[in-house]
Amino acid sequence: MKILTFVLTVLIPYLGSSQNRMTPELLWKIKRVNVLGISPDKTQILLSIREYSLENNNSKSDLYVLPVKGGKLTQITQTDAHEVEAQWRPDGKKIAFLATTDKGMNIVEINPDGTGLMQVSSVDGGMDGFKYAPTMTKILFIREVKTTKVSGSEIHSDLPNSNARIYDDLMYRHWDSWEDGSHSHIFVAPFKDGQLVGQGTDIMPNQAFDAPMKPMGGMEQITWTNDAVNIVYSCKKKAGMKAAISTNSEIYFHNTLLSSDNNFTVDNHGYDLNPAFSPDGKKVAWQSMERDGNEAAKNDIIVYDYATKLKTNITKTHDLTVGSFCWGADAGKIYFLSVKEAAEQFFEIDVTTGSLRQITTGDHDFVSIAFAGDYLIGGRQDMNRPTEIFQVNIKTGEQKQLTDVNADIYQNLEIGQIEKRWVNTTDGKKELVWVIYPPGFDKTKKYPALLYCQGGPQSPVSQFFSFRWNFQLMAANDYIIVAPNRRGLPGFGQAWNDQISGDWGGQAIDDYLSAIDSIAKEPYVDETRIGAIGASYGGYSVYYLAGMHKKRFKCFISHCGLFNLESWYGTTEEIFFANQDVGGPYYFDIKKKAYEKNSPHKMVKDWDTPMLIFHGEKDYRVPVTQAMEAFQACKILGIDARLITFPEENHFVLQPQNGILWHREFYAWLDKYLK
Repeated sequence: MKILTFVLTVLIPYLGSSQNRMTPELLWKIKRVNVLGISPDKTQILLSIREYSLENNNSKSDLYVLPVKGGKLTQITQTDAHEVEAQWRPDGKKIAFLATTDKGMNIVEINPDGTGLMQVSSVDGGMDGFKYAPTMTKILFIREVKTTKVSGSEIHSDLPNSNARIYDDLMYRHWDSWEDGSHSHIFVAPFKDGQLVGQGTDIMPNQAFDAPMKPMGGMEQITWTNDAVNIVYSCKKKAGMKAAISTNSEIYFHNTLLSSDNNFTVDNHGYDLNPAFSPDGKKVAWQSMERDGNEAAKNDIIVYDYATKLKTNITKTHDLTVGSFCWGADAGKIYFLSVKEAAEQFFEIDVTTGSLRQITTGDHDFVSIAFAGDYLIGGRQDMNRPTEIFQVNIKTGEQKQLTDVNADIYQNLEIGQIEKRWVNTTDGKKELVWVIYPPGFDKTKKYPALLYCQGGPQSPVSQFFSFRWNFQLMAANDYIIVAPNRRGLPGFGQAWNDQISGDWGGQAIDDYLSAIDSIAKEPYVDETRIGAIGASYGGYSVYYLAGMHKKRFKCFISHCGLFNLESWYGTTEEIFFANQDVGGPYYFDIKKKAYEKNSPHKMVKDWDTPMLIFHGEKDYRVPVTQAMEAFQACKILGIDARLITFPEENHFVLQPQNGILWHREFYAWLDKYLK
């Protein structure tokens, strides 16, 4: 990133100064902890800790091991790079990860005490991920493979300097990258005498599909059968228009001896992802959505029993949606994450009976789950604290914190109170609203307030800790934050979640207004100093509220928001999302009324409130032209507005110095109009 130059001689001393409240600079000093796996004997946790450098505008991570029962945190790597795809070897004697070599990223192994580092693969061009077979006789790995010609120089060989892109179908770009004719393929190679043998065999030759599935899929989408005969993987084997309008991915069994594929989920038409075998290998489970084209449908666990040859949806009767999951000690229990009333919790389900038990309670989010004998291990966070590793007793639900890597930051930090409220909605229901107060809150004073509008649109306003939309940082700047779990959010039943689809400007917007109107009545809220902020669908919400808020808000901030649903439909990539949530193409007569009601650009004539607009130029889900249209409308109408674009960022802001700039501009805008 080249768009910002910092005067580091000023910045560095500031970072080291004493802080009583959260600042953007302090937020980027927070270490980020991630559980990577449990040792095969269930006694040790493998984890990574990532640290960011504002000066260098980058980050590095190192590996650690920690006893499951708690104890000393042992660092096993110390580099200026990232240890990618770190994992326990199946025999538990080594930890493996990808490291940079002269041939690209390759596998290295290290002893759990940090000694004995050794390179075990030498694949030309490197790899992006890998998994050992349970028998340790083979390793599968993934790498990019060129499958189709896209560039002008490839198609017209006499024009070697042409950098044109040539497409004949949709999905010509996805998330934050243009289609370049390369796809992630799975390779398999023997593993013998502690070394990967050869360059591997592509199990997907000549296929223009990705495994794992881009842009968010990882190695959780690929596994082995216990006998190491089959590689089991998730893939959406569709291209172009068919890929753009469908979510239908399948679970494939690839027989490495016969080089043949078997589609195991041909009977289901939605997402099928993340296959995992029971420890005894007698059952396989995966996550599944029934409805094609809906990425936010109910996510269930399907279990296939090899003895009975039956597939069973074991969560079908439970009104919750499943996050990540893991098997227990045998084929009898599965443990999973699910959001319930705005908090991510651990659940246990009996595979045979479907009996469900909630293991954890409390106002927090578990963000990962791993089985460790009598315990579940996971990262836990809340609105005031970043992720730390916790041990949970499966029988009692008792929680024990195992790490506290940011203790030095938090020991003197003032924390604002978080309150859970239930607000009446316009259609007679109850809406959970989080209210976050400034540190040292004084109810005799008047405070400005912020209405936080969540993105997704089907993403919970749970106890998440964000490094951008950080409620603690907002509160530290003396704002009261109102964060509603409006219609369209999981954790309150599937009907509540589904209600937003096709009605973006309807009940969900009313729910926002119900929340802010209720909290604004409190004597400590200054009704004349309220702003609305949000990203993605939250950014859409800001644009929408700008046309109908009736002077409730003094200023707005929108990040990567959808402004003109008509032009957005014509430029976004995953059409299935637009079809499901907006209702389909705007140029069909049956849809015109929906666009008239739901598109913020139809309401611009009523805009009159200052607006700050952020957008990433590599955001192809919500292209930057949405921000440009909104900004241009503001300026033509004479409304004070600022447009900030990030040439190298996508739907998020991921680079440290861009993150600092984002926060500086964010709070400068709020302070200008609300302080």
